[in-house]
Amino acid sequence: MNKSLAQMRVILIGGSSHAGKSTLAEYTAAKLNWNYLSTDKLARHPGRPWVGANGKAIPENVAEHYRNLSTDGLFSDVLSHYEKNVLPQVEDIVSSQEYLIIEGSALYPGLVANLVNENHLKAIWLTARDRLFQNRIYNQSNFNNLGEDKKYLIQKFLERTLLYNKRMMELVEQLGFISIDVESTLTVDELANKSMELMSEKITQNLTR
Repeated sequence: MNKSLAQMRVILIGGSSHAGKSTLAEYTAAKLNWNYLSTDKLARHPGRPWVGANGKAIPENVAEHYRNLSTDGLFSDVLSHYEKNVLPQVEDIVSSQEYLIIEGSALYPGLVANLVNENHLKAIWLTARDRLFQNRIYNQSNFNNLGEDKKYLIQKFLERTLLYNKRMMELVEQLGFISIDVESTLTVDELANKSMELMSEKITQNLTR
């Protein structure tokens, strides 16, 4: 690890659902021998509106959540949840732990901007084209084999995902933060190496100012 990366004690990996945050975070944590934490474990919120690997039915409250709220409403609701229920925990964790990689959609640029300015912490956001998000969500949810009522819920989740990605990238650019298109690399190892390189460059830029 070079000198600039050696300054880091905490890495945040943000991005919309299905951008590949957990894959990158787990791989990088193993490579650095650091700890790993997903913000999904910190507070509950209506999850993905489809049957997962456990085969359990979609809870009615989750179905109602996606059925009744508009795309803008879904986006505003999840940001409010992140700000009230997740961000305070992230702030406490960052201030008290080292050698940790935290990933999650809760790491929205506007919410963690103050943290990113800390010398020991660096952050990167993952993005991709809309088609990648659609393909991943459709594949995981078995979209093409479902009835129209279930497809509607999944489509609402996809719309919220795409809106999140759009708004997230607007803020990333506005705040001068680091992002990487996951489609620009072929393997998770390449993605991890490129992410570390970008964060190292950012540290060097800050030191030379």
